Amino acid sequence: MKHHWDNYTTISIVHFMAYPETIRGEGPIVETLARLAEDDFFGGVEIGWIKDRAVRAEARSILEQSHLQVAYGAQPALLLQGLDLNSTDPDMRARALAQMKACMEEAVEMGARRMAFLSGKDPGPTKREEARKYLLDVVREMCQYARQVGLEGLTMETFDRAVDKKALIGPSDEAAAFAAEVRRDFPEFGLMYDLSHLPLLDEEPEKALSLLKDHLKHVHVGNCVKVPGREGYGDLHPRFGFPGGENDVPELARFIRALFAVGYLKEDSGLDKPWIGFEVKPWSGERSELVIANAKRVWKQAWYAVG
Repeated sequence: MKHHWDNYTTISIVHFMAYPETIRGEGPIVETLARLAEDDFFGGVEIGWIKDRAVRAEARSILEQSHLQVAYGAQPALLLQGLDLNSTDPDMRARALAQMKACMEEAVEMGARRMAFLSGKDPGPTKREEARKYLLDVVREMCQYARQVGLEGLTMETFDRAVDKKALIGPSDEAAAFAAEVRRDFPEFGLMYDLSHLPLLDEEPEKALSLLKDHLKHVHVGNCVKVPGREGYGDLHPRFGFPGGENDVPELARFIRALFAVGYLKEDSGLDKPWIGFEVKPWSGERSELVIANAKRVWKQAWYAVG
């Protein structure tokens, strides 16, 4: 592109994926967050739960000093505890909802504008509609609580249904229909779409994004391995160009073009630009800093390839 991407988007990075040793809300959170904050390539950072209040205070100080915008991802809190927002078990739904409310409070404490989460497990075609109704009720309650605590809004990330996370939401047509229902009462609710999940959903970027465009609040870019038996198979977010992976410069460039085509990216966004976040993770023996540098190089090549 002739113009710099800063005219169109806020580039962010998922902290707990770039540094997976922090994904459980513990570990070298402050040190690794400071490394990202020192890199002015990023205008935003996506953090997860931080269990220790004192560590949260240190992390908040880093974010304030660096002038980074902040978003909060509650996916680890759900996935690592096996919580399910659309379970048929009311006790499980209550526990998952309680955790999401706690995450919302933490997100506000950390200065985050929005909080992302994911649906629970897909129970299969015969029980899917029942699970969808449970999820709709829970998400509406979550949206009401988000307003109460002062969050700008909630963003539900779509995941694969058959490969790894096996989530209820889900294919883009169903995700769009679900979001439309929630947004009747909570227009601030929205969806997140991830280039890493696109191959696992067997979708094409142009069609998927055209379905989601009215509800799209956040975008992730990264990689996955789709072929069973290959190293890194599943939704593990390896670096771009990972052997046997699905995404590299050409796929990212195509995705960027599709984002322009549906209007997610446009030049007149002003100060409140849409976010595109790197979600990449070092594989066994790899260094986080090199994987982050990989993502930045791939982004630059893809951006200028768009023309």
